[in-house]
Amino acid sequence: MVFKRLLGSLGVGGPTVDTVLEPGAVLPGGALSGQVHLKGGDSDFTIEHITLELVARVEAEHDDGESEGAVVFDRFSVGGNFRLAAGERHSVPFSVMLPWETPITELYGQGLGIVLGVRTELAVSGAKDKGDLDPLSVRPLPAQEAILEALGQLGFGFKSADLELGHIGGTGQRLPFYQEIELAPPSQYAHQVNEIEVTFLAGPGGLEVILEADRRGGFFSEGHDALHHFTVSHHGVEQINWHAEVDSWIRQLVEHRASYGGHGSHGHVDAHHGSHHHGHSDPYAAHGGHPHKDGHGHGDHHHGDGHGHRSGPGMGTAIAAGAAGLAVGVVGGMVAAEVVDEVGDFFEGDEEDEGDED
Repeated sequence: MVFKRLLGSLGVGGPTVDTVLEPGAVLPGGALSGQVHLKGGDSDFTIEHITLELVARVEAEHDDGESEGAVVFDRFSVGGNFRLAAGERHSVPFSVMLPWETPITELYGQGLGIVLGVRTELAVSGAKDKGDLDPLSVRPLPAQEAILEALGQLGFGFKSADLELGHIGGTGQRLPFYQEIELAPPSQYAHQVNEIEVTFLAGPGGLEVILEADRRGGFFSEGHDALHHFTVSHHGVEQINWHAEVDSWIRQLVEHRASYGGHGSHGHVDAHHGSHHHGHSDPYAAHGGHPHKDGHGHGDHHHGDGHGHRSGPGMGTAIAAGAAGLAVGVVGGMVAAEVVDEVGDFFEGDEEDEGDED
């Protein structure tokens, strides 16, 4: 899906820009490559700069409800300072690195409802225009996929995913928003948990995993959230028995008693050695406190039993089968169609001048 736009600030006769991304989904922290195709207008123009912006549709919570808006979360200069003759065609190749925390938009090719885009800004003869807008697809890192696979095998079902404006306290979060993936619990946890939310914060050194349970209130207590925080290495992902590892995380999350509801726990998975560490081995501990979205920490730790067993033959096949249920069970037909429509609305609604579509 490519959106071609006439350079509105110069009117009819100005140059046009058409940015084409290389096909396929990209990885967080990976390379985003493509070409910016320019076509000269009725006269010569100086192209001062070509800038790519990464844009996300993000939800923001207010006292009177929620609202959605576009957030630019990175910018890259990919060319400029050249003359574009009348009618001349010129292409500028680019390859830029996505931020590690770039949200994932799909799992096994199924859209999750997250809307990201690449917007091309063209500066010509002192005038700027947001000239071209293209959807961006991002697939999970191996550790992210392995964790989601394990959750699917454990019986959790995908409900929804969104981007929330704000920071999670006690983490290494760098972007102004974070992604929440909401999952419905399997039957054995349904009486204790309404849903769990998974947030991934990736970085060059590894992956932070924040689990939050929206738990059903007991007879003497109101429902409350419980947060757990784990870190995972990017290396040796295939050496971990993720079913056992993630199962231990979920048990820690769900088995908190009401009196410990506000307390979180830290853990660190060293995938290369297949071991699980707790407490101060957390490489992000210097940020202080426990990860709560209001930024407030709690003073106690709760540690459960961690598992780091190497997976046996056939584990990958079994996990993949479980994860297919996680992805396809809810993210299908109607939802996928709505996501496509939303992409169009996102990009078209972001510009006052609709321009021409391709």
